[in-house]
Amino acid sequence: MYITRHLEAQVQSASRYYPVVMVCGQRQVGKSTMLNHIRENGRRYITLDDGNARRLAEDDPALFFETYGSPLLIDEFQRVPSILLTIKRIVDEKALKGEDNNGMFWLTGSQKFKMMQNVSESLAGRVAVFDMAGLSSAEIEERPAAPFHPDLESLRERARSCKIKNIHQIYEEIFRGCMPKLRATDIDRDRFYMDYINTYLERDVKDLGQVGKMSEFYDFLVYMAARTGQELRYDDVSNAIGVSAPTAKAWISILERSGVIYLLRPYHNNISKRLVKTPKVYFMDTGLAAYLCRWPSPETLESGAMDGAFFETYAVTEIVKSYYNAGKPCDLFYYRDIDRKEIDLLIAEGDKLYPIEVKKAKSPANPDRNFGVLNQFKRDVQPGVILCMSDELIPYNRDAWLCPISAL
Repeated sequence: MYITRHLEAQVQSASRYYPVVMVCGQRQVGKSTMLNHIRENGRRYITLDDGNARRLAEDDPALFFETYGSPLLIDEFQRVPSILLTIKRIVDEKALKGEDNNGMFWLTGSQKFKMMQNVSESLAGRVAVFDMAGLSSAEIEERPAAPFHPDLESLRERARSCKIKNIHQIYEEIFRGCMPKLRATDIDRDRFYMDYINTYLERDVKDLGQVGKMSEFYDFLVYMAARTGQELRYDDVSNAIGVSAPTAKAWISILERSGVIYLLRPYHNNISKRLVKTPKVYFMDTGLAAYLCRWPSPETLESGAMDGAFFETYAVTEIVKSYYNAGKPCDLFYYRDIDRKEIDLLIAEGDKLYPIEVKKAKSPANPDRNFGVLNQFKRDVQPGVILCMSDELIPYNRDAWLCPISAL
């Protein structure tokens, strides 16, 4: 069963205006499946996971492209990143002849393109790059695609189209995760994640290097899953795993590059020295994080010590996915100062600041208590949003609204 992806329209539109369209994201999120589903009849498919194709691309890229031609879909291009230079030459030659070169190459990769060293410059101006994550709740429920925006009209539209879930259903979603294969088949969840981790360690992590013992990296992966929704302190990571701080930083970069985690940057400006500068870390697939932390069921997760962290991770990653799926930049922040006043999310748009809190309760007490700290920035602070277990979009007061988390 194929689940329609919100990114489809963005890819098809970009293919009319760019020679190269690239979709990057975590392994198993459905990049190849989506592109194969929407590709034209004449577009050939090749994967660089195939040893023969990879060897040809490495040894004789000109012959590789003579063999497969265009339009072409190349899966896992990061296995041979040097082919990007040949792609640049091919699309430029076509442009010099005055021929249409749009949509010649579709590429998928299990690493974020903008973080790949020495290659992002080679296709500047010739490539449309999209990040892709696992299924969003809107895709699963076949709701309209739109980046999350906290203005009242957008929230009302979301609340109208969503199906309200109770707390047990939300944790079932969190526990199950967002990988398409887990939604489209009856594969055993634990089996899937065990195979996923083995594949991730053997392919992506080895390709990225900087890792000695895979067992140490696995311990690091478990440690990071247990810290989802928390501030990221490199010294704490290195002390817990027994590796150097530079190694911890390099390994965290591997998780970010391969789309496993999202780092939420703190909001700050040059005015205040009282603001925290440490990012927060979120696992993009809550199911993977729950598996690594060995939570045996949605019920134990819901009542366990990490219930709030997973609830917040679910909210933040659903918002991130909504931006990815719309092909929009994801300019999200959080606020924390040395007085430990914190706001879970901030959306900065022009001169406006939108504060967002995430609360597991149905009727949270005093959830907007920290919103006033934003007045120090002399920005236009908009009414805040409390994402919670409310059954409807309803005002908390004149400056904040309770919004069902089901509307994400």
